Amino acid sequence: MSIPPKFVRRIKERLLQQKHSLERSALSVVEQGRETIAEDAQDTADQAVFSYQKELLFTRGTHDHGQLYLVKNALERLQEGSFGECVNCGNEIGPKRLEALPWTPYCIDCQEKIERGELANTEQAA
Repeated sequence: MSIPPKFVRRIKERLLQQKHSLERSALSVVEQGRETIAEDAQDTADQAVFSYQKELLFTRGTHDHGQLYLVKNALERLQEGSFGECVNCGNEIGPKRLEALPWTPYCIDCQEKIERGELANTEQAA
């Protein structure tokens, strides 16, 4: 697959920006998690709010970690020269899909199969 160098530079810049943003976000989640301390004197409502906040932080951290994994893998594929190829079937990932989700490891057909449960997700799908 031949991807125009201009497109590759633009995508690489977006991936690097996304990586930096996700790394900052992950650090923020860790700091917020450390600051969130349950107190013994909390009433039931306070405990519920605390529990919700912890769950929200955990969910955000998990999402950010998963997306960071995808971004790092996309940067590796750029370096290897396999960027733009579906990691499952090897077909070309459409330019519009790459523009929208430059970290995606799958073509649209394989992504749809994953979402329907017809294909095992070998990467964290985007």
